[in-house]
Amino acid sequence: MGWLVRKKAVLVRRKAVGAAVLGLLLVAGCSSGGSHGASATSAPSGRPGGAPPKASPGDAAAVTEAAYRKWGLKPFAAPPAPPAQKPVQAKPGEVPVVSDIPTTEKIVFVTFDDGAEKDPKFVEMMRDLKVPFTMFLTDDIIRGDYGYFKPLQELGNSIENHTLSHPNLRTLGEAAQKNEICAQEQKLGKEYGKAPRLFRPPYGNWNESTRAAAKSCDVRAMVLWRESMQISNMQYQRGDKKLHPGDIILAHFRGPKELKGTSMTEMTANMLRHIQEQGFTVARLEDYV
Repeated sequence: MGWLVRKKAVLVRRKAVGAAVLGLLLVAGCSSGGSHGASATSAPSGRPGGAPPKASPGDAAAVTEAAYRKWGLKPFAAPPAPPAQKPVQAKPGEVPVVSDIPTTEKIVFVTFDDGAEKDPKFVEMMRDLKVPFTMFLTDDIIRGDYGYFKPLQELGNSIENHTLSHPNLRTLGEAAQKNEICAQEQKLGKEYGKAPRLFRPPYGNWNESTRAAAKSCDVRAMVLWRESMQISNMQYQRGDKKLHPGDIILAHFRGPKELKGTSMTEMTANMLRHIQEQGFTVARLEDYV
């Protein structure tokens, strides 16, 4: 009988150990399953849906600073919000001619003419800096590569009218001027999906026939300029040789051949430094005209 008692005691101990082990396994399994379930279905704290964390303002500022530093520049201050009503308004039956925009804000407007230089680095630069500008393009100059200007347009920069062939409009009659303006309007509309409504006469030369022709082509305004960017310096029309609020600045799509070895990106960087040094920032022309 002694051996039978001892055998029963062994069996009882084995059952107890087995139950304990099973209990531990069940606990571990539930704990593991809960952990896996949380990682699969629940999001990290503060990030609904498992979305990556948003960049903080500090992170965005650092990215902007790095982009500007790449081109030897410092970031611009953000321009003020555009006015509810555009300050340049046409009188009935008239196309306004503007060289600057009436404003007290320390803003200027950057424009590039013609379209001769098609430097990929300029596209890269503008993609990095996100400085607004307006392009006044001539068909004879851009027709070999319409596509170059599309990435610049996609950045939010407008393509406007600078005639078919870049003539001195004062030497043409009204019918010929109308053809230069209206035909280019149609071409640009076809190529870039939006008909231009601003017009710049080549060389800044125009007469009342130009204005009449522009009106017949639904031009909203004729745009001249107050300063023109050369290679390293600006040419000023005013005697004080300074930028004024609302000034329109003229630059060109030009490269080392026309700029005596300077690239278009270097010329643009020089222009942006002049603007910054005088305490101005850059706004979008089409928000004001």
